[in-house]
Amino acid sequence: MIKASEIIANTEHLVEPRFEEQYQALIETCKRTLPSVDEELLRRAFLFSYHAHKDVQRKSGEAYISHPLAVAQIVAENISFDDVSVAAALLHDVVEDTHYSLEEIRAWFGSTLETVIDGLTKIGGIFSSRELGQAENVRKLMLSMASDIRVILVKFADRLHNMRTLKSLDLPRRLKIASETLDLFAPLAHRFGLFAIKSELEDLATSILHADEYDAVVRGLQETSEEREAFINSFIGPVRERLQQDGFDFEIYGRSKNVYSILRKMKMQDKPLDEIYDVFAIRIVLSADGSRGKEDCWRVYSIITDLYKPLPERFRDFISVPKSNGYQSLHTTVLGPRGRRVEVQIRTQQMHQIAERGFAAHWRYKEQVTQSDGKLDDFLTWVRDLLENPRPEAATEFVKEFRLNLYHEEIYVFTPRGELLTLPNNATPVDFAFQVHSEVGFHCIGAKVNGRMVPLSHRLTSGDQVEIITSKKQTPNPDWMNFVVTHKARSRVRHWINEKRRKTIELGQDVWRKRARRSRVEADDRALQRAARDLKFPNTQQMFYELGSGLLDPRELVKVLKEGVDAPQESDEPRWQDHFESFLQSAHETGRPGLLIDGELHTDITTKYATCCNPIPGDDVFGFVSKTGAISIHRFTCRNATHLLSTNADRIVQVEWSRQKDVQFVTALRIIGEDRVGMMADITTVISKNLKTNIRSITVDSEDGIFEGTIVLFVSDLDHLHRLISRVKRIGGVHGVFRFEEVGDEA
Repeated sequence: MIKASEIIANTEHLVEPRFEEQYQALIETCKRTLPSVDEELLRRAFLFSYHAHKDVQRKSGEAYISHPLAVAQIVAENISFDDVSVAAALLHDVVEDTHYSLEEIRAWFGSTLETVIDGLTKIGGIFSSRELGQAENVRKLMLSMASDIRVILVKFADRLHNMRTLKSLDLPRRLKIASETLDLFAPLAHRFGLFAIKSELEDLATSILHADEYDAVVRGLQETSEEREAFINSFIGPVRERLQQDGFDFEIYGRSKNVYSILRKMKMQDKPLDEIYDVFAIRIVLSADGSRGKEDCWRVYSIITDLYKPLPERFRDFISVPKSNGYQSLHTTVLGPRGRRVEVQIRTQQMHQIAERGFAAHWRYKEQVTQSDGKLDDFLTWVRDLLENPRPEAATEFVKEFRLNLYHEEIYVFTPRGELLTLPNNATPVDFAFQVHSEVGFHCIGAKVNGRMVPLSHRLTSGDQVEIITSKKQTPNPDWMNFVVTHKARSRVRHWINEKRRKTIELGQDVWRKRARRSRVEADDRALQRAARDLKFPNTQQMFYELGSGLLDPRELVKVLKEGVDAPQESDEPRWQDHFESFLQSAHETGRPGLLIDGELHTDITTKYATCCNPIPGDDVFGFVSKTGAISIHRFTCRNATHLLSTNADRIVQVEWSRQKDVQFVTALRIIGEDRVGMMADITTVISKNLKTNIRSITVDSEDGIFEGTIVLFVSDLDHLHRLISRVKRIGGVHGVFRFEEVGDEA
């Protein structure tokens, strides 16, 4: 074992030629991409890491040092923040995986690198822990960002290289890491503006989680590559000629969208690949920067729209109003040759670097682009705001809101003074009010949008000018939680509601103590819990809340404690959820085709179909082994899939549907449409007569001329179900047809 002092003191330790070559390639990349390079620092970090990991191999069989070298190369090439982040990449696993300590890192590399390595070490194991909930993992990741932004930058590179080399791991581990990557790291890279890393993470994760669909799109793109290339050239030719004539210094090329984006578009539009036309975009990158560059972008836009007819509704100006992650570009969609829609992106070289490398590129361009100086600070402010008032009991909602703020589409609205605010799509005046200031949000009583009074639930759109009307007597309304979308608004309103509830419970306890003294009733906690159950309350807290709210007469509680009374009966009014529960019971009582578990047909293993997603043959599924040994079958699109894949990878098994013919199984459709005469007759005719499908039951509710119903029916496979949905959608007056999904959580 070589001591740290020996490594640092003697920089001539022998290094294998192949790793020396990789290191020299890294230095060349750093010189090309970084604003400055401390070669002595990087050399010492490389030697330290090389000897710390010497004789250790990865699961792929490679020497371990290949990993930190690859991570450092990604940091230098794709992020290009600074040389300290590259050194941190070289050292990122030293403390976690070897005998060297943080004290030695600080002694030989200084406090800054110690802070980064400490952050990376702390978050290094949280995603493999089975004891920590995922929300706590997210919080720790965010805390590490707030301490030093380099921590998350190196973590992105680490995750990307791990995804590139994932094939050496077993299936459960691959599924866990891929699911976590798609669910958290890709959206987070998007929020940082790291487009290239985000796109590659999405594609690599999709190739594992949805391998068949991914491979089908890749094959389809390869089969049409020559035709697509010819079309791109025919579009680019006239543009290149005009730009050259006008003396522009530029690059122009066609860029295919990543497979993940294409798959999402196919699913959202319910179309096959050959009907998705915007699978690529034309990008024009101009050499000029600064104010001259912006002017040139608009001049190029004018040339494009002279050559091809633009679609005004598809124009986006992200130069005048950049995205919150710093992205700048002009986007327009035009009708190209043969009437095909083509997206064109116009930007300067500087904008392009920021688009690919996000916040990290702002560091490099800081002196030239003063308007971007605050972008990183704004992001860290957002991180710290999300961390305020964390509530352990709201872990799931915390993570949900975190992801919402990562991957949202943005709108741009103005204050009465003309100041610009960026908000998520579907934001309301209440979200706007809290964005201005918490006190404005707490006391907002009304809003004017473009000079017109609107309800507080009104959805804002880009370009709106919003004026908030406040009153000192106004307090947050719990109904606001039904429509606000920003984390800041939701957390502030929720905190107010919880605080009000706490005070009401305390008031209820005080009311009860006074009534109990007057009635000479003594009741301990156990007696009060029994009384709460008798009165049909879920717990004593809710009982005291209703006492404090005046909804429960304390005399009723006295009566229950003294004498005991018959419990109030629940309403016999049918609930919509009951329809689904009835459907689930019948669905799971019906015979299902067999399953291949790890490639083999097992008859001695108990399997059940998860009620949270009700999988059917043809669905992309996986198995989750319960503590009793039974296997629960889930769809990969199930709302519980991410949690199971991320936290219980060792209990995941590969499952496929066996090929059995003439098997019918129960599923359900949820249909919404106009409540017109003959509607149900039209629907049942299409299902029963036209598509020869047996209907098991129909349930319909109607209100204000709109009906909503469920049809439980027998289908043979997923293709059969898709044909049904497609055909019913074409019936006049039908607004939506959906596969019936359960709303609640799985027990």
